[in-house]
Amino acid sequence: MLRFLVRRLLGAVITLLIISAVTFMLFYAVPRDPARIACGKICTPETLELIKHNMGIADPVPVQFWNWLTGIFLGRDYPGFGHCDAPCLGYSFVNREPVLDTILDRFPTTFSLFIGSSVVFLVFGVGTGMIAALKQGKPMDKIASSASLIASSMQIYFVGTLALYFFVYQWQILDQPGYTPFSDNPGKWFSGLLLPWLILALIFTANYTRMTRSQMVEQLNEDYVRTARAKGLSGPNVFFRFAWRGAMGPIVTIFGVDVGVLLGGGMITEKTFSIQGIGLLSVKSVQTNDLPMLLGIMVLTAGFVVLANIVVDACYALIDPRIRLA
Repeated sequence: MLRFLVRRLLGAVITLLIISAVTFMLFYAVPRDPARIACGKICTPETLELIKHNMGIADPVPVQFWNWLTGIFLGRDYPGFGHCDAPCLGYSFVNREPVLDTILDRFPTTFSLFIGSSVVFLVFGVGTGMIAALKQGKPMDKIASSASLIASSMQIYFVGTLALYFFVYQWQILDQPGYTPFSDNPGKWFSGLLLPWLILALIFTANYTRMTRSQMVEQLNEDYVRTARAKGLSGPNVFFRFAWRGAMGPIVTIFGVDVGVLLGGGMITEKTFSIQGIGLLSVKSVQTNDLPMLLGIMVLTAGFVVLANIVVDACYALIDPRIRLA
């Protein structure tokens, strides 16, 4: 297990370096010059060069990437912004604050959105899929399969807008969506995120229901499950001890990917409900051409995905004893 983790961590570092390099080149070599945008309509060549120098983008793109990479480990000085302590992801072109500080300020909001929605779609998605597999071919199975198919075809911005209008403004059943720190008011934290949790979990619940059902049906038809039944083990024992554990591998894999995506920011959900998380921050960064902020969000999101996959692979041995990690 230790050798496996060391190899995966080294591979993760290399992967993140490649992603960072490619993303940096795409962001800083392809789009419009942010210095020219900041310079305004009346811009002389001297003023443009001064702005580039202050932003730290006067050097060639490969040199810029090297300076950005060393700043993560050693910190960096920006003539127009000041010193940025390690780990430094640069300064925002818009709010003139360190990128990492801005992202960390928004992270609790996105993390709260991830935690609540994950609980909802895991409990209801996996639970409904297991019931559908257990009642295969019966009305409960058909209802669950049809409902998951309908839910997976819905779009968050459409369902979210309708839910916001009816449940918040028209019927006033739920509170206005928003984020309140859990330490300040746990009840307000829960009520403000309840509707976004349910809407975000709607799509994921449908996916997990279909995945769980298909995996459980496949496992229930495996030879080792039939053998367990032939030996006289009870139905619940066979269902949970053998079939359920065998079906969890692909489900955990998908969840590992979803963890990275959700922690990187549920952009559509946060935009729909005006929740000030990482997702909405990335949308505003695109609109304002804030390249350092976009790069920081991209790198951290990639890091979440890579780390989540390492954890998932390490959990395989615990879920399925047939798998051994060397």
